[in-house]
Amino acid sequence: MSGPEKPKVIGEEWSDERVKSFLATTPYDSADNPDYFALVKAYRAMRAEDFERYVGFFVAAGRDLNAVNADGQTILDHISEHARGTAYARALQQAGALSAAQIGR
Repeated sequence: MSGPEKPKVIGEEWSDERVKSFLATTPYDSADNPDYFALVKAYRAMRAEDFERYVGFFVAAGRDLNAVNADGQTILDHISEHARGTAYARALQQAGALSAAQIGR
């Protein structure tokens, strides 16, 4: 048997600094929209309440909540496809995010 495993952490509190660190996330491919990419990375990594804080920091930094991916999809479109994305989508909508259809794409 190997050594002790890392203990499971549940309900870990994220500091503002940790949440804000996702603002520096950059895409692997230069063709990807950096704002869309940063939002997707944050969505995949954060709990809904941390993502809501991130969205506030994202907007305050002058970033684009309605950035689209290569398929013309906004982050709101992407998250709305997921059954457990309701709280994330609500945070985006409250900050002014729109679907691709709403922005005419």
